[in-house]
Amino acid sequence: MTPGYTNDKAKIQARLKRIEGQVRGLQRMVDEDTYCIDVLTQVSATTRALQAVALGLLDDHLSHCVQDAVASGGADAAEKVKEASDAIARLVRS
Repeated sequence: MTPGYTNDKAKIQARLKRIEGQVRGLQRMVDEDTYCIDVLTQVSATTRALQAVALGLLDDHLSHCVQDAVASGGADAAEKVKEASDAIARLVRS
């Protein structure tokens, strides 16, 4: 079974590379003793960017993996729904 995000893999990787750049920028800001509020602002922006990736992956999971499992029925369907529920709970807590 291929992941639901396979068709968007290049786009997701590009977003993650931008986020990686943001994290390197944060490290640079700390190295340069940047004002803490400015660093916190960038931490917030980076967090939002990661959350956007997570929500996109969750949407792909629901519309691909969970939808396919539910259509097939059986124990796999219940397992995929539980996985999605657990992932949502982790995202809400973060």
